Amino acid sequence: MKIPDRRIELFTGTGSEHRFSGPATGDERDMLVAVLHAQRATLRLKCSGLESELALRSVSPSSLSLLGLVRHLADVERRWFRAVLAGHDVELCFSSTNVPEGDFDGAVPDPEVVAASWAAWHAEVAFAEAFVAEASHLDVEGHDAWRGTVSLRWVLIHMIEEYARHNGHADLIRERIDGAVGV
Repeated sequence: MKIPDRRIELFTGTGSEHRFSGPATGDERDMLVAVLHAQRATLRLKCSGLESELALRSVSPSSLSLLGLVRHLADVERRWFRAVLAGHDVELCFSSTNVPEGDFDGAVPDPEVVAASWAAWHAEVAFAEAFVAEASHLDVEGHDAWRGTVSLRWVLIHMIEEYARHNGHADLIRERIDGAVGV
């Protein structure tokens, strides 16, 4: 009996072949960082090759879009690494108390908005990666008004969960845009 071909394979594109090559044993920090790196790379990959399509919404009335996810995750990176753990007094890039859905609602198919959104996401990821690399241990703590005291370890685990959940959304949105499917 012939086994049917799978409809979904590894999503291909620049860098896709190395996304899941991090260590499976060894140092806790190395494993957490590698899994988070793979999740960030998956978001980049799911958005690759798209321009204005990045702002296409999933289904009405949702405001969910790939660009909205990029903007949302830039804010999430900024909040946990820059504001909570590093203690910087900064506003989020796209959302605020007055505009709580600014990350998704502001995701419009304008090349300047797309470029600014990617620039913010890259800047926040770079800050987070540098912060983690320079941290003396995973028990470095910060204070968050929502969660109270949190450790770097908890933030890394939370970020993996955050990216994994939203990469599931990205799978569905990307398939709806151009039929591209895969892990």
